[in-house]
Parts: sequence; C-alpha cells; structure tokens
Amino acid sequence: MTKPQNGKRLTLKDVAEKARVSPMTVSRVVNGYEGVRADVREKVHAAITELGYIPNRSASVLASSKSKLIGVLIPSLSNVVFNDVLRGIYDIAIPANYQVLLFNTHYSPIEEERAIRTLLGQSPEGLIITGGGQTDAARAMLEASGVPVVQIMGKVDAPIDINVGFSHFDAGVAVTQSLVAKSYTKIGFIGARMDTRACDRLAGFEQALSAVNGLDKTRVITTPQPSSVAMGASLFRELMANTEGDCDAVFCCNDDLALGVLHECKKMNINVPEKFGVCGFNDIEMAAYAEPALSSVSVNRYSMGSKAIEIIFQKINQALNQQANQQIKQDDKVLAFSNYIDTGFELVMRKSTR
Repeated sequence: MTKPQNGKRLTLKDVAEKARVSPMTVSRVVNGYEGVRADVREKVHAAITELGYIPNRSASVLASSKSKLIGVLIPSLSNVVFNDVLRGIYDIAIPANYQVLLFNTHYSPIEEERAIRTLLGQSPEGLIITGGGQTDAARAMLEASGVPVVQIMGKVDAPIDINVGFSHFDAGVAVTQSLVAKSYTKIGFIGARMDTRACDRLAGFEQALSAVNGLDKTRVITTPQPSSVAMGASLFRELMANTEGDCDAVFCCNDDLALGVLHECKKMNINVPEKFGVCGFNDIEMAAYAEPALSSVSVNRYSMGSKAIEIIFQKINQALNQQANQQIKQDDKVLAFSNYIDTGFELVMRKSTR
C-alpha cells in the first residue's frame, strides 16, 4: 500500500490495512490503551511511522472525552528560572502519555488571557498557570472551564482552584533579616521587571527594614524593564549615585541583577563582602560559581512543576472515579485537596555576604 495521493488525509483505516489489524486496534494503540499485545503494538507503530500518519486528536477527544493535553502558561521562555519548573512538569506528563501545550505570555495579562482562550478551545484536561495576576475575563473563563487549574510560583491570595508555590513576601523578609543580622545597616534594593512576585519580595524587604527603622526609600531602585546582568550593573550605579555611596548591602530581586552588581563592585573597587554585601534570588547555577560566590534564595522550582502536574492527574482520576460512582480512598478517606501547597524556600548565604 502507498500513501494516499492528492492531499487526502490518512485515516485509521489506512494504518490498519498497512499493519493488517483492525481500525479498533489502531485506535487503542494511538490512544494508549492497555491490552494490546506488544508485537501488535509494534506493527501499528511501524505502520504509523512509515505512512507518516498523524492522529486526529479532535476525533479522539469526541470519542473518549479525554484530550490527553495539559496547558502550561509561563511568562518567559528565556528566563532560566522556568527550566526546572518545566522539567518537573514534563518528567511526570510524558511517561503518562500526556502532551504539554506550552504558551509564553511575555509577562502580559492580555496575552495570557488570549492564550487561556486558545487553550480552553483545545479541551485540555488541566491547566498550569504562573501566578495569580489574571484578568477578570481570564479568571471567569478558568472558573467556568470545569478543568483542574494550578497556579504556581508564588502564593496567591484567592486561588482559582489549587495554588502551588511559596510566599515571596516571607522570602523578602527572611533575606532582609539575614542581612541585618550580619550587621549591614544601610541596605538597598534593586529590582527589574517588577511582576507581582518581585513586588512581594520588595514589600517583605520594606516591612523588615521598617521594623528596625532602617528603611530609606532612596535606597530602593526599580525598573519595569527586563532583567539582565547589564541591568544589574546599571541599577547599582544608579543606587550608589542616589545615595552618594551611603549603602553597605543590596538585596537584588533576582540573581541576574546580583551578578551585575558583583561585576560592578569589582570595577568600582568595592570590597565584597567586608565593605558591601550582595544577595540575589532564585539560586541559579551561576550563583555558586560567581566570585565571590553569590548568596541567594533557593526555591523548589522542580517540585513546583512536578507537584502541579501530579495534583492535576489526581483530580482527573478522582473525577473519573466519581463519574463511575466510586471513591478514591487514601487511608480509607476520600482524597481531599488543600488549595495551597507551600513548596518553601531556603536562604543560601555564601561569600558575597559576610
């Protein structure tokens, strides 16, 4: 048998004829059902590969009410912070035979709203969304969707469904208190992009310094521009100019900025950490290899991703069992879900702070 000509779409029947099995068998293999012999499954996959067959997912969804799709929305594909989150999601989704539809929202609530509308049109079985800054329209769509929704990365005051993350405010407080405990008394803050999570870190910083009468707003420098090492160097120069050098430490809202500060300190012959302390956030790989090694905040990014997808699968399975008038039991109790899963954070204080 040859491939259909004149642009005709290949069908299950074409694959079945090539593999010499029934169309029903091909359907079971394509949709990942158990009960098909290994040798038969291999024949079907060989036929699919040879013919270049692409399953009609829309038909599959109509037939089974299962799309095997999980939608994931993150604000940046270039920010390394999200690499571990995505790895956690894919490591659980792929072995379960689920596809991940990934959207980059570019830190824009409007782009996020469009992506949510597009994703919901694909009948996903669950959605993983970064943060809680959705538009009213996006939130209404998600609440009406009937699918599990997990908001990740930060603590959300009013989760749509489930929230997996940690308090960036508490982390900001903890970093600042640690710098104060190390006898830094004139502590500054620099931040870029300033999404809701960065703003929460700043709020924690300001509260912790206010508690010890150490807050000076001239030492707070932020920009809505994207973060980078170069931006860190630029904001640090602005900080030192604004304060006429009257600053002995800085909390940077991420490690990119902090690495820029370290480079600039070397150029300005500022001794780190004896005369000046530097702390970042996220504990990216480069932090440990900087000179001096960068103090930072380690967060469980992989755990956030894997926990989010695990909860979605648990909720999918619970819904299927409830439809069958059964109960998922755990220690003889119906499985319940907390709407907030705290993945925590850890201060990693290295040589950039004394």
